[in-house]
Amino acid sequence: MSTVLNITRSILGQPWRWRALATDTRDPGFAPDDLVTQLLLARGCPREELEAHRSPSIRGFMPDPSIFHDMDKAAERLADAVQSQEAVTIFGDYDVDGATSAALMILLLRDLGLEAKPYIPDRLMEGYGPSGEALVRLKAEGASLIVTVDCGAQAFDALEQARVAGVDVIVVDHHKCALALPHAHALVNPNRLDETEGAAHGHLAAVGVAFLLGAALIRTLKGRGYFERREPPRLLDLLDIVALGTVADVAQLKGLNRAFVAQGLKVMAQRRNIGLNALISASRLTRAPTATDLGFALGPRINAGGRVGKSDLGVRLLTTRDPQEAADIAAELDRLNEERRAIEALVQEGAEALALTKSNQAVIVVAGHGWHPGVIGIVAGRLKEKYGRPAIVIAIDEHGVGKGSGRSISGVDLGAAVLSAKDSGLLVAGGGHAMAAGLTIDAGRLDAFGDFLESRLADAVTRSIGDRALLLDALLAPGGITPALVEAMDLGGPYGMGWPQPRVVAGPVRIIKADIVGNGHVRAVVAGDDGRTIKTVAFRQADTALGLALLGAPPHRKLWLAGRARIDDWGSRPAAELHLDDAAWAD
Repeated sequence: MSTVLNITRSILGQPWRWRALATDTRDPGFAPDDLVTQLLLARGCPREELEAHRSPSIRGFMPDPSIFHDMDKAAERLADAVQSQEAVTIFGDYDVDGATSAALMILLLRDLGLEAKPYIPDRLMEGYGPSGEALVRLKAEGASLIVTVDCGAQAFDALEQARVAGVDVIVVDHHKCALALPHAHALVNPNRLDETEGAAHGHLAAVGVAFLLGAALIRTLKGRGYFERREPPRLLDLLDIVALGTVADVAQLKGLNRAFVAQGLKVMAQRRNIGLNALISASRLTRAPTATDLGFALGPRINAGGRVGKSDLGVRLLTTRDPQEAADIAAELDRLNEERRAIEALVQEGAEALALTKSNQAVIVVAGHGWHPGVIGIVAGRLKEKYGRPAIVIAIDEHGVGKGSGRSISGVDLGAAVLSAKDSGLLVAGGGHAMAAGLTIDAGRLDAFGDFLESRLADAVTRSIGDRALLLDALLAPGGITPALVEAMDLGGPYGMGWPQPRVVAGPVRIIKADIVGNGHVRAVVAGDDGRTIKTVAFRQADTALGLALLGAPPHRKLWLAGRARIDDWGSRPAAELHLDDAAWAD
């Protein structure tokens, strides 16, 4: 990859490189379609698949569900339950992926004539995943079939207790699996180590795996003649829920996931789901939601129930038939999200103070007594962004037991490392996937755990940091940042993890005005050589080299600005602005 504008060290200390071939939109022969094609190619789209990726469809990317181990077995068991009207419980995780996975299964079974019950464990009282006590209790309450979604891949003891109690359990998960698998009637997970063709879909969120199981179930029932006297359900109508869970779980938006999100956003715009409709209104969105809204507006509110409120609020919202109940739950989730922000700020302050003493380590591991375990994942993500390396934040309770959550960087498989630490006896429990992990640890093992991660991941972190550069897609004159350009770039979406949002470089510019707004954001108005001005925002950068440069730039010095062009629709007319990731002096 060639260097952009010969910038080998920016204000934030990184080189700027082209993601693929340079695109100079200042060329008078440039057309928006040229940019869209290059955006797709730069994200790994084969040239012969350009049209399929321009409008990703479910039909174009959907695999045969039967390629996954245990998929047909799970579908057959669920079909038996539907036809026999068994008592079924959907056991979900308390995050967005768990809530959407559970909601999808409940809504689908409802359309098939079976009312399944949800069960979401309390984060503080029960912890992550199924416990033997909970499964046995559900059996005693009448459940003959339990489907765990977004959890269960590591629940060896719990599933053994369920087997002894005589209840069938189907596991629908996407987290890392060990070589040995827990006992279950069926375990559907593209990240099983014995997967072959299905392993290509290991990037799916649990809600995506649940969608595939839904397709297999409908096909099985169709083969049994179940729909001779009733209409089959429209599984595609549930894509709004699939899109929300996929984006909120930061799943890679490649292949089928891109189709899930692209088509799911279209379904969501119709606002058919009563609960999602209420949540969109509570989030104060006045237009059709975008992929960014799923990750930063809707997802956090669903998550707030599991983090600091009632764990089942998300599932109840997404499955309710009552508009008033939906409005009440959405308002409660909005309130809880504000409460979560305040709790998060307190934990963030303590975690950052400890992280300063560990900034030279490959993996930042910080722990604190009394930290709220519901926000540690968010704080870990903030530390990862600030220090550019994996971070794990651990909340220690009064019994000396720590609940931890980690976030990783590209090229560093944190989930595998945590699973290995568990197998080595350093953790009470642990697992996850490449970019995120969760764990339970005795406080006395913290130092040993930190040393283990350092020895296992240091080389991978060093390689990742050494390969790091700010990747750019296009070079623009400041006046080229327009709503039309943003709309053209959006045609290459949806964007997210694994399919990064386009990043452009604009300039050279002079700073006309800069100030601090909100929670440490730097807002600046800049002007190009042609006199055209644009608005820019550098989020949470007030105390960084980038923020200080923007605030203190002398009027005679010029800058190149790198960031993401977005639509600012707060005014009477939509305008484009640049959300900054970096800058470099132009002279």
